[in-house]
Amino acid sequence: MNDHQVGFTLIELMISLVLGLIVSAAVIQVYLINVKTSSIQASGSELQDASVFGLQQLEKSIRLANLGNPTTRIDGTTPNGGIVLTGLNIGVPNAPTPYPNIGYLTRRAGDTAVGTNGWTGISNTNTNSDQLTIQYTNITGAPMIDCEGATAAVNDIVIERYFVRLATSNTSTTAIKDLVLACDAGRANKTGDIATFTPSSDSKNFGQAGQEFIVNVDQFKVLLGSQYTTGTNAGQLIYLPSSAYLAITTDKPVITSVKIGLIVHGSTPIIGSAEQSEFALLGQSPTDNKLKTDASNKKKVRSTYETTTLLRNARVVNVSTTL
Repeated sequence: MNDHQVGFTLIELMISLVLGLIVSAAVIQVYLINVKTSSIQASGSELQDASVFGLQQLEKSIRLANLGNPTTRIDGTTPNGGIVLTGLNIGVPNAPTPYPNIGYLTRRAGDTAVGTNGWTGISNTNTNSDQLTIQYTNITGAPMIDCEGATAAVNDIVIERYFVRLATSNTSTTAIKDLVLACDAGRANKTGDIATFTPSSDSKNFGQAGQEFIVNVDQFKVLLGSQYTTGTNAGQLIYLPSSAYLAITTDKPVITSVKIGLIVHGSTPIIGSAEQSEFALLGQSPTDNKLKTDASNKKKVRSTYETTTLLRNARVVNVSTTL
């Protein structure tokens, strides 16, 4: 009796395995593309929700700068000046005792930081972050809400500083930290001609860690829009970092606007995506040393945001020296 067996030959088995692998590879590729697309959409939505909304709120706050100040010309010596650059702006004279916590004032990357909860310049890029400190007086006739959500009574002098710090929930052990743009709001009411601050035990004390304002921030840059009102440069508008502005000793321009730049990222890593690590911010030319994020960071969607806010409470009049 002959046994007749039916089955696959070795060649048929190998062909079927190859075809199966091809089909599996195609399915996996489609899956990865779908996951990547979904991650990008989720991360992009996070950027829109957190960053764009936060920027709108930041612009709204900056527009209040110098509110209630009868002097509309803002510089580093203007009492109650809307952009706080020196102790003179908040009513603290240089003599006999200068304001000690300069780390709470508008600062540029590389400046000295002073103060327990002061600005440190922390960032997730190769260049430190800046700090912006503004000031206004509530003359609206009704209570206002500062950037930390506290009530500012009528005639309160409010100081708000915006700076980058570690997130409260930061648990990162790598070079890349979880950073946020925080807002620290306080009061600087006057006793005679000298500013007095709320005690450190008060939630409205100026010089605390502040409230998280925009999450997932890698970099925060500030330029002061400065307009010349006299001399041969009368009418010219230039944008300067705070230290460069303070370094001007003659024919000092007045501050009329603030330009803000942010680098932010989404929380969702992007599978199979190349890391974007180099950025230009606030008009940097291609030959400049661009801002770079650390290469050890996880693959996340990043975006830059820039906005220019005109200080509606700072008006200047050009005075020509030519007859």
